Amino acid sequence: MTKTHAWLALGALLCLGASPAAAQPAKGSPEHIKAATQKVDGAFIRANAAKTPDWPSYGLDYAETRFSRLDQVNAANVKDLGLVWSYDLQSTRGVEATPLVVDGVMYVTASWSVVHAIDARTGKALWTFDPKVDRAKGFKGCCDVVNRGVAIYQGKVYVGAYDGRLIALDAATGKVAWEKDTVIDHARSYTITGAPRVVKGKVLIGNGGAEYGVRGYITAYDAASGAQKWRWFVVPGDPSKPYEDASMARAAKTWDPSNKYWESGGGGTPWDSLAYDPELNLLYVGTGNGSPWARSQRSPKGGDNLYLASIVALNPDTGKYVWHYQETPGDNWDYTSTQSMILADLQLDGKPRKVILHAPKNGFFFVIDRTNGKFISAKNFVDVNWATGYDKNGRPIEVAAARDAKPNDSIPGPFGAHNWHPMSFNPQTGYAYLPAQHVPINLMDDKDWKFNENAPGRPHAALGWNLAKFANAEPPTSKPMGRLVAWDPVAQKEAWAVEHVSPWNGGTLTTAGNLVFQGTADGRLVAYNAKTGDKLWETPTGTGVVAAPSTYMVDGKQYVSVAVGWGGVYGLAQRATERQGPGTVYTFAVGGTAPKPAFVDYRMGKLLQGVKYDPAKVEAGTMLYVSNCVFCHGVPGVDRGGNIPNLGYMDVAFIENLDRFIFKGPAMERGMPDFSGKLTQDDVEKLKAFIQGTADAIRPK
Repeated sequence: MTKTHAWLALGALLCLGASPAAAQPAKGSPEHIKAATQKVDGAFIRANAAKTPDWPSYGLDYAETRFSRLDQVNAANVKDLGLVWSYDLQSTRGVEATPLVVDGVMYVTASWSVVHAIDARTGKALWTFDPKVDRAKGFKGCCDVVNRGVAIYQGKVYVGAYDGRLIALDAATGKVAWEKDTVIDHARSYTITGAPRVVKGKVLIGNGGAEYGVRGYITAYDAASGAQKWRWFVVPGDPSKPYEDASMARAAKTWDPSNKYWESGGGGTPWDSLAYDPELNLLYVGTGNGSPWARSQRSPKGGDNLYLASIVALNPDTGKYVWHYQETPGDNWDYTSTQSMILADLQLDGKPRKVILHAPKNGFFFVIDRTNGKFISAKNFVDVNWATGYDKNGRPIEVAAARDAKPNDSIPGPFGAHNWHPMSFNPQTGYAYLPAQHVPINLMDDKDWKFNENAPGRPHAALGWNLAKFANAEPPTSKPMGRLVAWDPVAQKEAWAVEHVSPWNGGTLTTAGNLVFQGTADGRLVAYNAKTGDKLWETPTGTGVVAAPSTYMVDGKQYVSVAVGWGGVYGLAQRATERQGPGTVYTFAVGGTAPKPAFVDYRMGKLLQGVKYDPAKVEAGTMLYVSNCVFCHGVPGVDRGGNIPNLGYMDVAFIENLDRFIFKGPAMERGMPDFSGKLTQDDVEKLKAFIQGTADAIRPK
């Protein structure tokens, strides 16, 4: 063969190899998934942000805007949305994940950190990965056994397991590529519930556990190998040992060492919010509450206690501190700053400003300069009683009574004016859309608190909680509230609001189709006009929604998906629906006609009656119930139960044989603690007296 013939033959082969049919594997096949997810990196996420056909990261883009530029579904045709498919997540606890989708391949997590890969074209399972978290260790987290989702990067899917592991999975098969234990001290109750992010080839993950006495930190791992690249601690450690860096030495000057704050961890856990600015090369981290809650016990002589309840900017290459802004100096109310941060460019006073928009637990909406951390403005988006506002230097103007040792009906309460439920920002309307709320709780400092001391009456002390606060020493007088708020961050005022029947409503999604989507605690997914707040469409979801929806294109068609599963800390003992069902992913499109899955009524029996008890033991039983049971099961007969049943409505045989359930009982495989060694048989009789005595006290005469 001549050279000419050889080149012609090679050209023919190349042409044949380039034919579309031969080059493209079947959609949803392992080869397709590998090719699609291998493309996901920093450049892909930035490019996707221009038109948002995919949803490749937790907040959609690095700025965490949750603003989709898709408008095929819009205010004019959203009324025609219908169900295309539903998928059973096979979970009964809280579902807080935002579904990620790349070229029709969806990744979403359920409770216990179980990962599901779904073909978004059909709703069929591709693979499932269960990290096998020990169900008996569910009590090691304050706020349900939830997980907010995964990260995708170069052919891998990353999930933080509830027990503190960070796991990399092959995106096509679900097989483990690598696994790292992120916990620095297994004697303490560290957990992971947040979604990882990947920035510049590093997987970033924080941790939870401030209620239990841990020291918060965020860690970066190499995305390919899992090797640890850096770690930044939020609060200072033992001052007798060298500080990790200059930022910790600076922070230590804001803590009083007389009560040995490092022994109770200090808190500050960065358990949720992260954002990244590629142009400034800054990673923004939202930090958590103090450990314990009461500053009078954590740092008796006062102090700001850096870097609690702050936004902190780090260099993502090195983990080095760059700047911070502390939203709640000397946190005393569980006012975390771990709520979703959004990066935006606004015109303020006629000048363009690069800002962070933030609505944390403390009830104020912040606009912060993201280049340097300087305060721009703050205005309360709900009623507050701990501060009257912020001064020009960005310091809160506190109400003195908010730190009194007396019982105080703190507003907002520790559930927050806005909790983890994601907010979104629409640059077309200029509004941020956030789930606002109030859950009444009365707090009082516990002047006799000691770290890890289990004493009756201290909230969940038997399960490791360290609040240095009593809860509801006096009945709260404020009223519960839940609403969707459209907030104008330039004018710092509410543009419109929708009242809901309950707190604890889902996160939001906004789109270029002039829409805002939100799930509700009373079991609906609703679409609103983004400019006016008018309701345009709704559909029942069977049970309450806490997660945020996502939207994406598949083969030229726009879909909206939401993962539903009632739960989270409020959802353990409270609910606003009469229906229940397993965790479910719903996917909608214009013209969808699929039938909805069946849900059933909550099985709530009659008010407990007939358990024999000694009335003299009710008072002692009350204190034991507070320190062991109340935040999971609620008040017997008063609350109705959430994804954990209320004991005031259980079958009489259950309460009569309570010891069989709390000592190595059958519910351990569903997350119930074993109280062996923590409670005695006599304690059980006191608990039974309180449970039946309370039911008798509220029974209609």
